[in-house]
Amino acid sequence: MQTEITSPGPLLNDNGTLAQKGWARSLILEYDRNRVKAGTLRIKEWDYYCILQPEYGLAITVADNAYIGFYAITFFDFINRKETSGFVIEPFTMGKLNMPSDSAMGDVVLEHRKLQASFRHADGKRHISFNFPGFNKESGIRGEVELSPLNKDSMVIATPFKENPLAFYYNQKINCLQASGHCVFGGKKFIFDPVNSFGVLDWGRGVWTYSNHWYWGSASGMVEGKAFGFNIGYGFGDTSAASENMLFYNGIAHKLDQVTFHINTKNYLEPWKFSSNDGRFELDFVPLIDRFSNTNLLILKSKQHQVFGYFTGTVILEDGTPLAINKLLGFAEDVINRW
Repeated sequence: MQTEITSPGPLLNDNGTLAQKGWARSLILEYDRNRVKAGTLRIKEWDYYCILQPEYGLAITVADNAYIGFYAITFFDFINRKETSGFVIEPFTMGKLNMPSDSAMGDVVLEHRKLQASFRHADGKRHISFNFPGFNKESGIRGEVELSPLNKDSMVIATPFKENPLAFYYNQKINCLQASGHCVFGGKKFIFDPVNSFGVLDWGRGVWTYSNHWYWGSASGMVEGKAFGFNIGYGFGDTSAASENMLFYNGIAHKLDQVTFHINTKNYLEPWKFSSNDGRFELDFVPLIDRFSNTNLLILKSKQHQVFGYFTGTVILEDGTPLAINKLLGFAEDVINRW
């Protein structure tokens, strides 16, 4: 079942449960942290931007996960097939970051002594700035990037968890954000040209259960001269009302049902395959970089393989139109969290 949410209203009922379950094309439901009835320590709010071009890329995270704030930057070198990551952890942020309740308004401003970052809105665009002097053993990274949306639609899901009626995940993925700007890393300036540079926003607000295992994939670029992207994933929550699988072409969303990741978990750099139950998403994936992390802080554990590479194959739009995908740069991940 793929239930589309079309009626606006509060995300949560007065008792803290989801008012509607399913998918939408925008943040039609209103998230209000004050309506959450679960314990404050279970609330997790984040903004994650990933910006890629054929030779290099960036990922920037600002997350308020209640008992920790997590702030991170990764630089990807696709030519040499390596990544450089740095992060800062701040204990017991507990909502003090004031993460906006809507992705289309309100700014994220991080002023930590080690890392400064901001995600701002102006003139219909998103403006990202960051400065991390201690990145990569004091070599530092800084930059300014402007993102312009090419899609009218986005992927939004309101997902409950069977284990806890007060747990939910409200998530928006915005694909095909055309990027322009630069970053400076290791004394070298890297330019993001809007001709071949595209970003995605992962905007998440919710109350999570302790143990989760999810899969997520995303890519954005140009296909037949028009903006194309996709979001795929599964593994967490009760997705009986809707999956998060969706194609975007020329600004419009095309809903998919179920997509399966086929991975050799003994070697994430071997080729992957993706298939759908309706035959509308059949892609091969050739990895370039496995951004692997394995964090064990006793109660908090996270094991992540976020793999970047090229997607090739065929997808089919809702009207039956096939699109040939050839070496579209993106990523897919396999993540286990106990948080």
